[in-house]
Amino acid sequence: MSIEVRPATSFADVASVLGPKRADATVCWCLSYRIPSSQNNQLRSTDRGELVKTLVKQQPPPGVLAYDDGEVVGWAGVHPRSDTTFARNRKIPHLDDLDVWSVWCIRVRPGHRGKGLSHALLEGAVAFARDHGAPAVEGYPVDNRGEKVDLTMAYVGTRTLFENAGFEKASDTDSVLNGFPRVLMRLDLR
Repeated sequence: MSIEVRPATSFADVASVLGPKRADATVCWCLSYRIPSSQNNQLRSTDRGELVKTLVKQQPPPGVLAYDDGEVVGWAGVHPRSDTTFARNRKIPHLDDLDVWSVWCIRVRPGHRGKGLSHALLEGAVAFARDHGAPAVEGYPVDNRGEKVDLTMAYVGTRTLFENAGFEKASDTDSVLNGFPRVLMRLDLR
C-alpha cells in the first residue's frame, strides 16, 4: 500500500468518495459543516455537487484526498474554521482568537477501511493546513472510550485517532454524536 494525500482539487475524485450513486440524490457531500445550515437546507438535486465543483477550484480547496497507488480511497474535510459552521457553533467552544483550521470529516471508501487510512488522512489534513499557514488545527471527534462507533457517525473521528496524531484534548463540548460526547482536540503548529 502506497498512500499519498493531496489537496482535493479533482471534482471527479471528490465525487467518487462523497457523491451519491444518483447525481440528483440529496446527500451530504461534506457540506453540513462547511456552509451555513440555511444554505445547506436549500440545496437540492444536483446543486450540492455543483457547489462542491466550485469549492474544489478555490484556493485553498475544501480538503484533502488519499490515494492508494493512484486510486482515490479517502477524504478529509479541512479548512479555516472561519469558513465553516464551527465559527458560529454554540456547542463547540472557541478557545481563543487564533485563526485555527478545523478537520470535520474523515471518510474512507468501503473496501479500504481498516488499513490505517484515517491516520494518513488526518496527518495529510494537518500538513495541508500547515502549508497554508494555519497556527493550529482543531478536530471535534467523539470520545467513545473504546466503544464501537456506528460507521455512519464515525466521520468525525475518535479521540484516540486525534491523540495518535499528536492532538491534545483542549476542551469538552456540549455536542453529542451517536450517544458519545464530542471533545475539542487541538494541535498547535506554531
